[in-house]
Amino acid sequence: MAPLSMTKLFYLETFGCQMNVVDSEWIANLLEESGYVSVDDPQLADLIILNTCSVRDKAERKVYGHLGRYKPLKEKKRGLILVVAGCVAQQEGQQLLDRLPFVNIVMGTHNVCKLPELVAQVEETKGRGQFCATTHYEGVERLGQFPQRGKESSVARFVTVMQGCDNFCSYCVVPYVRGREVSRSSADIVAEVRTLVDQGVREVTLLGQNVNSYGQKGSGDVSFPELLERVHEIDGLSRLRFTSSHPKDLSDDLIKCFSSLDKLCKQMHLAVQSGSNHILKQMNRGYSREQYLDRVQRLKQQCPEVRMTTDLIVGFPGETEDDFMQTIDLMEQVRFADAYSFIYSSRPQTAARNFADPVSAEEKSRWFKLLLTTQERISNEVWLADQDQLQQVLVEGVSRRGDGQLNGRNQWSRVVNFNGSADLVGQMVTVRVDQVLRNSHRATLV
Repeated sequence: MAPLSMTKLFYLETFGCQMNVVDSEWIANLLEESGYVSVDDPQLADLIILNTCSVRDKAERKVYGHLGRYKPLKEKKRGLILVVAGCVAQQEGQQLLDRLPFVNIVMGTHNVCKLPELVAQVEETKGRGQFCATTHYEGVERLGQFPQRGKESSVARFVTVMQGCDNFCSYCVVPYVRGREVSRSSADIVAEVRTLVDQGVREVTLLGQNVNSYGQKGSGDVSFPELLERVHEIDGLSRLRFTSSHPKDLSDDLIKCFSSLDKLCKQMHLAVQSGSNHILKQMNRGYSREQYLDRVQRLKQQCPEVRMTTDLIVGFPGETEDDFMQTIDLMEQVRFADAYSFIYSSRPQTAARNFADPVSAEEKSRWFKLLLTTQERISNEVWLADQDQLQQVLVEGVSRRGDGQLNGRNQWSRVVNFNGSADLVGQMVTVRVDQVLRNSHRATLV
């Protein structure tokens, strides 16, 4: 492939989940290899890429809002190339180009590797051409589409172990925009982690839509607990995390890893979505309230210091006051450290799009406020337990304010800020927590 034009500038904006973060690293790497240079100001760019999320209606509308703001810039700057990548691109395809003729490229989730070629084709048209690439690859062919990483410096990185999802929860668009489930080989994953560690990375998060089912599809050759063990053995790696986990696939072997693997952080994100069996069945989640609570109990018995986070949907079609209060009760029992909560929004192609929804928006808003208030109280109680405690923190960087502050994360992924020397970046240090804030800790280096 011929290199793209030299000394061109690109601006990349990422929306949504960690999978998009990894894809954006891949996009940046491909463009830099082709002669483009990254900038932080879209006004300076010759190429603007929006890597989009469509998991909720609000996220999708946000993308269209950004595109609307770039339209005048496109009209003003001759040759400017505008790219929509990611899940909205995969979902909308050619319709997006028809709707927004000032967009040049629509590039789906399986087609990132085609970006340099597509950009070169638009360059030949002096910014007027339009191209759509939304081919879905499945099975072994899909494995060639996994991100290839750049060499940017970082202490903590994501490593994709699998992509796609076969669960088809009735509210979720992921299987339609990310495709069916496929796993990478453990050898490829271990080799990537070793390379990252050699570059100075000290913490990796193994990433997938449902890492618990790793190895069941595609080239995955071991189970997920076995994969964790192999990565855990890599010299120079200080910490290991993973996300996301589906409750129905949370095995006893994986639970045991929290006590047997020292580098595995005592943190588990386990999306429950609802505390009502009626709603869980409507969501096609594949487990009951009782089964979820049983898995949580076994996890806490194996690892008492584990802290859990979750996802919650409020106002799912057909939800009643009693259904909602069962969710509140489950929150009180589990005591999540944090929860990512949303009012249900209908998504294209999903089964729930056709469900009757008699509950008013006002009622859903009332429930949502109660849920947020409940979780805020529980979160405060959980994190206040850290007050005056000694904790291990992996130092990730220096404060942008230049005030001598460092920042890092404890094993529960809580941001901790403290004074210290820049040469501590990349090291594990002990701090004493002085103040528990809403979203972070302030501490003193011991």
